Amino acid sequence: MFKPFNKPKTGRDGKRVKKDPKKKKIFKKRPCRFCNDKVENLDYLEYMRFQKFLTERGKIMPSRISGNCAKHQRQLAKAIRKARIMALLPFVAE
Repeated sequence: MFKPFNKPKTGRDGKRVKKDPKKKKIFKKRPCRFCNDKVENLDYLEYMRFQKFLTERGKIMPSRISGNCAKHQRQLAKAIRKARIMALLPFVAE
């Protein structure tokens, strides 16, 4: 069924209910593991280190889940792709 717009939430008495400002979820950014270890460049030959950043299906985890900074996430993705081409890591897990 098509709903043209969202109706405001109402309580039992029919009055509008405001969102509780105390219920805001504040997410703490995880620290980048590579920045903590002071890693400058990621090498594809250290493929055992990348196992934590792959899902069980073989996909690369996003940085919001893994906690990597943007610089190291790009390096990680590039290193994983190289390791896959060199047959060190599988493209798809079984």
